[in-house]
Amino acid sequence: MEPMSGLFCDRVLLPDGWAANVALRFDGRGTLTAVERDAEPGGLPRASGPVIPGMPNLHSHAFQRAMAGLAERAGPSEDSFWTWREAMYGFVRRLTPEAAEAIAALLYMEMAKQGYTAVAEFHYLHHDRDGRPYADRAEMSRRILAAADTAGIGLTHLPVLYAHSGFGGKPPSDGQKRFINDVDGLLSIVAAMRDSMGDRAGRRVGLALHSLRAVTPEEMRDALAGLESIAPGAPIHIHIAEQTAEVDDCVAWSGKRPVEWLLDNAPVGPRWCLVHATHLTPNETDRLAASGAIAGLCPTTEANLGDGLFPAGPFLAKGGRFGVGSDSHISVSAAEELRVLEYGQRLVQRRRNVLRADEGSSIGGGLYRAAVAGGAQALGQPVAGGGIRVGQPADLVVLDADNPKLLSRDDDSLLDAYVFASDGHAVRDVVAAGRTVVRDGRHVREDAIVAAYRRAITGLRQDT
Repeated sequence: MEPMSGLFCDRVLLPDGWAANVALRFDGRGTLTAVERDAEPGGLPRASGPVIPGMPNLHSHAFQRAMAGLAERAGPSEDSFWTWREAMYGFVRRLTPEAAEAIAALLYMEMAKQGYTAVAEFHYLHHDRDGRPYADRAEMSRRILAAADTAGIGLTHLPVLYAHSGFGGKPPSDGQKRFINDVDGLLSIVAAMRDSMGDRAGRRVGLALHSLRAVTPEEMRDALAGLESIAPGAPIHIHIAEQTAEVDDCVAWSGKRPVEWLLDNAPVGPRWCLVHATHLTPNETDRLAASGAIAGLCPTTEANLGDGLFPAGPFLAKGGRFGVGSDSHISVSAAEELRVLEYGQRLVQRRRNVLRADEGSSIGGGLYRAAVAGGAQALGQPVAGGGIRVGQPADLVVLDADNPKLLSRDDDSLLDAYVFASDGHAVRDVVAAGRTVVRDGRHVREDAIVAAYRRAITGLRQDT
């Protein structure tokens, strides 16, 4: 994956719309340094199709890629998020650092092939199988960074503070022992990863609070203060209001709903990403939109887990910002996340073309641009209204204009077809931080990544 100096685009999506004959130039870090309109190729490689900005994936638990499909059997009692969680605890007990790296590398390769060029890794798998920290407390986090290096995509690494099993500081369960840190231990991982990110564009560190049930108010305060001393302005993510049981427990603990409590007690603003935020009152919806924080939506995972539907229509009507993530990786497709987001609203409202994310009439185009902008904000990257501009990582997706689903489509009609009609093979080439990582639909390191994953999964099977 050698750095490129630039790319010539016959057609490309910029912040103010589609443009023809544009030369994009990159520096050695993989940052876009020039966007030249009405240009000539001048020796630059020519994109093999229309170019759109890569999609940031704002929420990932990489290890869960290897358990996708393993929790789709009915149990003796009613299945829910909470029964799925027990299955996840059983799976995570067996993971070694080597297996976690191989799984993450395969996942990040799959993300790239589907048009994701950077990921926010919400990382809570910290410790050895007995719950003790590794000699290097950041061992598992370093494995995530190594996987991102192997796959070539951008990474915003979010070590997760996970200290309790329930509201009010309840002791953690045995299934959570690999996740648990105190504030100082977690901040030591954040600092170590800050120093390990290197100089490549699209790499940074932040912090995640697992949920309001997993941290006390005092721990939240101390973690946020510590983050500010280590990485001022870094992204802050939190799971919130995903399940109705969580909402009920929060009301019992505090007298307030989760998003209401957070907005009243934390400095929620544009640095924040509230992941899921599924169950909101109209007042919470309006306040979240006004805060400038990102709603981190994971529609395929939320559907798989039976979470419910985010109130996307009212949120967008109030100017709310959102991005998408693949979360548990039951699906790894940027287009499918947007499609399921819109289709969920259609099913509830029993009408078509519900979510107008901008002033245009294109549902696919509007959702894609909004998710690119919101995802970039959540990852702590420069935001450009869903287009490609100077200062961003050179994260570019070249669509396959020869794909039968995209033939004869251009501009926003192309994005409509990509989101709502593509079959998962509509991405031809992908550039991440100025390096080609996917060429003609195939990852440049695909064979080695798949072989390492196969060895890891075989080892996990033998360990059962």
